[in-house]
Amino acid sequence: MITAIRSAQTSHLCAARDLCNTRRRAAFTTAPISAAAALLLMLAGCGPTSFMITPVRADRKLEEHVVLREAPLATQKIALIDVEGVLKNDRGGSLLGVQDENPVALFKEKLDRAARDARVKAIVLRINSPGGTVTASDLMYQEVLRFKQCTGKPVIASMLDVAASGGYYLACAADKIYAQPTTLTGSIGVIMLLPGVAGTMEKIGLSMRIFKSGDLKDASALFREMSPRDREMFNDLVARMYARFLNAVQDGRPELDEEHLRAVADGRVFLGPEAHEQGLVDEVGGIYEAVGAAKAAAGLCEENVLVVEYARPWGYRANVYARSDQPAPQVNMVNIQLPDWLTSPAPQMMYIWAPGW
Repeated sequence: MITAIRSAQTSHLCAARDLCNTRRRAAFTTAPISAAAALLLMLAGCGPTSFMITPVRADRKLEEHVVLREAPLATQKIALIDVEGVLKNDRGGSLLGVQDENPVALFKEKLDRAARDARVKAIVLRINSPGGTVTASDLMYQEVLRFKQCTGKPVIASMLDVAASGGYYLACAADKIYAQPTTLTGSIGVIMLLPGVAGTMEKIGLSMRIFKSGDLKDASALFREMSPRDREMFNDLVARMYARFLNAVQDGRPELDEEHLRAVADGRVFLGPEAHEQGLVDEVGGIYEAVGAAKAAAGLCEENVLVVEYARPWGYRANVYARSDQPAPQVNMVNIQLPDWLTSPAPQMMYIWAPGW
């Protein structure tokens, strides 16, 4: 390692002073230069380049970090598990090509870590998500139900800025839901966007030749108008996904009247207090209230606890409001990220609230 660093230093220095290979070998294989000569080199701009070597661990297993310690000798734990961003069952990427975590896989890994630790008595889901794909939302919802069934540990949901559509769907798996006064939640429903360019192609004289095995094989094609049969098929799919959403809400909130639920499940969003009035959340409160509810559900009202998060080896988490993952690198240019329906060739069913579309 030292040899490699020395080689890099000499190459950098020689490139800056335009030294050829012969002169470089002569300059750097002779006896040590005098202090006066070294000073002259530094004054001439030839000072050595500084390097900082930081060891990087190959092991990327989740580590536990204490973000709240109620007492120095506290031993029992409440696990805080983040759900952030768009829910999808794949790995996204940044402008620099760095791949993010798969949200579903990371969520499952954190639940498994909490399930294995006998000192973790309850978990708090800290949700800040507008939702995502139907399947990713449902996978995470099912994982929470499975966690509760297998461990018997209570689960409390704490909503932050947005917990809408798929984010709310996931919260319905919790035993109790807390929303901030400023939380936007609700947006119960399904959306599927299918762009069409048939009119534009007709205007510019372009057409697409399609050979297919059945009438509905190209039902979502951009290049032709949708037929009544196409619309019937997609409307049926949306209706069935919508019914699944309603069932999840009713399973989690059995006190909700079905007629009232359908009245508020028209896609609208609510602030936290309004959602409480409509019966969509249990309490208006923040993360500390949610931790208190988790303690009560676990029978730890009179005990001091540790609130812990799970994260990769990098990064520092100072308190319960810290992120638990590493943000993607940023560069000084406009980073335009198109929604998946513009970049994916397949139509997607979404439990998502995305007014920016």
